[in-house]
Amino acid sequence: MEPVPVLCNSGYRIRDREHISMTARAEQKEDQMTDEFADLHRPVYGPDLLITALERNHDKPALYLGDVILTGGQMRDQISCFAQALASLGITQGTTTAMLSKNRPEVLISMGATMITGCRASALNPMGSLDDHKYIVDDAEIETLIFDPNAFEERAAELKASSPSLTNVLSMGPSEVGIDILALAATFEPAPLKAAHVDAEDASSMVYTGGTTGKPKGVVGSFRSGAALNQIQMSEWQWPEDNRFLICTPLSHAGAAFFIPTLLRGGALIVLPAFEPGAVLEAIEKHKITATMLVPTMIYMLMDHPDLPKRDVSSLQTLFYGASAMSPARLQEGIKKFGQIFFQFYGQTECGMTISVLRKEEHVADDPARLATCGRPVPWLDVRLLDDDLNEVPQGELGEICVRGPLIMKGYWKKPAETAEAFRGGWLHTGDIARKDKDGFMSIVDRKKDMIVTGGFNVFPREIEDVISAHPSVASVAVVGVPDDKWGEAVKACVVLRAGLTVDTEELVDKVKAAKGSVHAPKSIDFVDSLPLTPLGKLDKKALRARYWETSARAV
Repeated sequence: MEPVPVLCNSGYRIRDREHISMTARAEQKEDQMTDEFADLHRPVYGPDLLITALERNHDKPALYLGDVILTGGQMRDQISCFAQALASLGITQGTTTAMLSKNRPEVLISMGATMITGCRASALNPMGSLDDHKYIVDDAEIETLIFDPNAFEERAAELKASSPSLTNVLSMGPSEVGIDILALAATFEPAPLKAAHVDAEDASSMVYTGGTTGKPKGVVGSFRSGAALNQIQMSEWQWPEDNRFLICTPLSHAGAAFFIPTLLRGGALIVLPAFEPGAVLEAIEKHKITATMLVPTMIYMLMDHPDLPKRDVSSLQTLFYGASAMSPARLQEGIKKFGQIFFQFYGQTECGMTISVLRKEEHVADDPARLATCGRPVPWLDVRLLDDDLNEVPQGELGEICVRGPLIMKGYWKKPAETAEAFRGGWLHTGDIARKDKDGFMSIVDRKKDMIVTGGFNVFPREIEDVISAHPSVASVAVVGVPDDKWGEAVKACVVLRAGLTVDTEELVDKVKAAKGSVHAPKSIDFVDSLPLTPLGKLDKKALRARYWETSARAV
């Protein structure tokens, strides 16, 4: 017989209360099981990969910098002590940090410690001005500045005095400005490294990228995007079996991208203070370098350097290059001088370094059209050429390179409108205009923003640069649009000649006319000693364009 329901004072029946109690216990048990299996499918991120890389190389040299040689184990122990020192100062997961330093071993130690701690890291350009640095520190709300007192003590003092967000100023050595973080780290004993429990969308980095107008934008990278970059590098990039990797770019910027992949491959980093072509050639010979990364301008300087024929560079097996387009004619020359060792990666700050790659065997020396491509998309991303209505363009037609996938940034820091525009229609819009051939190789004709509108016609500077750079007297060239009362914008070429060689303006103009037509032909050519470069050696067209537009009432 069914028991007679009894009402409680609350109005619920006892059986209902028993049912609720059983449900609550079941939910509690389910929560416990959820907690227990929370990490069952968790992927590894950059901090985890770094720990693995250091452990794999604990008894092998992993870093050569000046007179310093560190094994993976020594780097691991120094990172451990550094991380403990950070923790003692209240610097924990989520703390915003910035690095200002020239190349020195402690840069990688500091970067490793902040990565494992789970901080959000930014780098301040060693060649930047006070205004540049202060803008980033204030905009990114940097709480901890880590600096090299040998070069930036005065700058650190200025930032400390003027930036309200800074609560910790840490000096990599004795300094009157901040805490000596190296001395503090020396008071701790090495302990096993343990990565912070970060989530995929936690911010791991903020890199500032400039534009044609306005202030630089902070590109927020996530632990998800960082791990995707390492995954693509490990699977798609062509690394030498015995990897002795030369870094001559700032460690705090592009150089750091090769830290984890090199160590995971069992290799070692050989780091120079900065790029100087003679020193690079000497280092390749001395250390039997098997791989390095250079931007095209640096490669041109190596090829034109008088020491190249005197140095043994035969150990070099892979020359990674990217950041800007390389002249097909100069690439052909490079293959003749170095061999078929070139590997191109194409990406941007918003989608780190490797949207597509052109592998070594795909650098066909007698095919200029192939050498003008940026390769084929990596299979880890969805990459398409879209028109303004987000429709995929037919093969051979021009479209904007748009991307979906795990490599993409979280967005622009505190810039929702710019983020929405970059992600319009559910794609990352790179701003690069390209066409794709029947084999899937993409040829970038230029940046959308660099397009010149002259007399109503759209002209892409890259196409003109490729023609001019093929002349044997030309070392490098940059084409920009300049103010013109008749045409709106006029095509101007800025040309750097090879040492001891000359060429007439008319000859270069006629060469462009023959290849591309009169609309593309430069209205003027300036012969210059050098072209403006960014601190990473990339052509700075923004600065070049500013020379010609600074007295104009408009900027486009």
